[in-house]
Amino acid sequence: MKKKIIATRQVPALSKRLKTAGKKIVFTNGTFDILHLGHVDYLQRARASGDVLVVGVNTDKSVKSYKTPDRPINPEGDRIRVLTALACVDYAVLFNEPTPLKLILALKPDVMVKGADWKKSQIAGAKEVESWGGKIKRIRLVPGRSTTKIIRKIRGE
Repeated sequence: MKKKIIATRQVPALSKRLKTAGKKIVFTNGTFDILHLGHVDYLQRARASGDVLVVGVNTDKSVKSYKTPDRPINPEGDRIRVLTALACVDYAVLFNEPTPLKLILALKPDVMVKGADWKKSQIAGAKEVESWGGKIKRIRLVPGRSTTKIIRKIRGE
């Protein structure tokens, strides 16, 4: 069985190996805190866009920089292990920066996927991906499904 959780330093070699094998690389990223149907649907649809899905996962430090101080609920090690248990996720890698731009530049994906709630102009790395002939794909999210809504429900808000 291949090792699905990789370190940032392994990304360039992974990219080279996959491209040499003629594989179409798909990249997406996110927090993936409390995994729910919206995440699974999104990841399955992202994977269907190519041969290999690589997921960038925000570290706990990175999540705290753009979400509320009590997030993430689940620590990064748990989140990445749960993600890589999904058949549609081929590889996952943690990143500590506010955006996955460094990962994107190292991976050079053929397709970069984000939720349709993101405008193309807001997607970190979109310009770079298109500069080497890659495509940006925005996927419609499952209505009413979000980690924030789950947290609010648990808290009785």
